[in-house]
Amino acid sequence: MPGATRRTYLPYGPFQSLETYTRWLVTATASDDPQLWAIEDAVTASAVGVAAYLRIDPESGSIEVGHLNYSPLLQRRPAATEAMYLMMRRAFELGYRRYEWKCDALNAPSRAAATRLGFSYEGLFRQARVNKGRNRDTAWYSVIDRDWPRLRGAFEQWLAPSNFDERGVQRVSLTSLTVTV
Repeated sequence: MPGATRRTYLPYGPFQSLETYTRWLVTATASDDPQLWAIEDAVTASAVGVAAYLRIDPESGSIEVGHLNYSPLLQRRPAATEAMYLMMRRAFELGYRRYEWKCDALNAPSRAAATRLGFSYEGLFRQARVNKGRNRDTAWYSVIDRDWPRLRGAFEQWLAPSNFDERGVQRVSLTSLTVTV
């Protein structure tokens, strides 16, 4: 989509002010689903992103990650991958058997991220919803519990300090570790 930004694909925003965002945040966090989480920089303790668990269904063992919004301080950094690893790990530790990622089918960066993180593409739900006055087709991805041990190992190998050179450049890509054969 020409001129698309991170906010293009979220059903809310852009916010005109911090006050407007804060009002939305207070409302959004008033329920148990979604559960919004701040992602903090480990060194500065500054908030650098937001992520959420949503569509939480303990009876079915299914949980989704979404509402992802990373500041430039987090984008394309190992910490962004680590945040997704930690959220996924926590979901499986809690006994969930299915971890979902859904995004606007036009959101190429989100789709690429899901693939890079080892999610399996499950299909396209056409006209699944209306966002900001336009039809949204939704691409569905998942990781299931039997995938998790392999993916956990891939994340841990990729996140290891030995995978990065003295300039912080990765030696082995995460995609090469998460690709299914």
